[in-house]
Amino acid sequence: MTADLIKANELHKVDPVFGQLSFDGHEQVVFCNDKDTGLKAIIGIHNTVLGPALGGTRMWNYDNEWEALNDVLRLSRGMSFKSSISGLNLGGGKAVIIGDAKTVKTPELMRKFGEYVHSLSGKYITAEDVGMETKDMDTVREVTPYVTGISEEKGGSGNPSPITAYGVFMGLKAASKYRFGSDNLEGKKVLVQGIGHVGEVLVQHLTESGALVTISDINEDRLQQVSSKYGAKIVTGEDVYSAEVDIYAPCALGATINDATINKIKAKVIAGAANNQLANEVIHGAILKEKGILYAPDFLINAGGVINVYSELANLTRAQVMEKTENIYNTSLEIFKFAETNNITPHQAAMSIAQKRIDDRKNELRK
Repeated sequence: MTADLIKANELHKVDPVFGQLSFDGHEQVVFCNDKDTGLKAIIGIHNTVLGPALGGTRMWNYDNEWEALNDVLRLSRGMSFKSSISGLNLGGGKAVIIGDAKTVKTPELMRKFGEYVHSLSGKYITAEDVGMETKDMDTVREVTPYVTGISEEKGGSGNPSPITAYGVFMGLKAASKYRFGSDNLEGKKVLVQGIGHVGEVLVQHLTESGALVTISDINEDRLQQVSSKYGAKIVTGEDVYSAEVDIYAPCALGATINDATINKIKAKVIAGAANNQLANEVIHGAILKEKGILYAPDFLINAGGVINVYSELANLTRAQVMEKTENIYNTSLEIFKFAETNNITPHQAAMSIAQKRIDDRKNELRK
């Protein structure tokens, strides 16, 4: 078989890891398998120039292993830039566990995963993500110290979701100020897609600010609960992207801004908690810019969670955590201005600034 005879959709069969577009120079990818507990996990360590690779563990029932691999590579890469842009001395890493968290997850599985994390000797530090709870991190802590986001009773910082949501809220307000001239959200129509731990807290902040909130989620029971609690309107179906709103806040899984959805979006601002919202960073970022839609880079405004768990490593006080998270507002405004001045997308602006900090540190280490 020669390269010129290989179809594009078959390339992964030849270069299953290094050939992945999302690999992007990862330092290490660890595949974890344990027959007794049923654990199938992948740990991606993208970059450790600024410090140990910290990033949450996501448990999801992926359709196949290629989906899981692509997800962990994109997520761990994003963590490198998230920590860098936030000024944290951390690298980027992430883990995914393949399976339904509601039916497959057990304490034994989590402890076995913790053993794999421990085997990396602190190069990767895990935390909570989709499909995980604080009690799961407590279980991992039983077998390794390389875990953050453990319960406050055990000396940790607890669930990072409220801090993540507050940072997203700060970034959303900054985007509103830059796009509309004011960060006053009263009367602004906001669609929150995905109302999990982070999404619900964001809905709370928005409602308290006087925004007119619409919510969307695949869980109908959850929709009804949050709608009743905050008075939010519900939107369902594939027309969610066509909703007549000012701000679209994606807070579920990534890649919701893609070829099929981007021309439906009527919002003038996109600012949400989901990771990797742009299916193609270059193409879709450019289209949003052309359409006059201001995109708040996800890895910038959802950094509150990593700031929160970083506090366990750097011994930050709660006040310091809130101050760093609130500063997402100022950083966002700086990046929007930098992007406009240099005629690039906000995503490119944030990436260039984050990459420069990594490169500068790499050059220091070489001296």
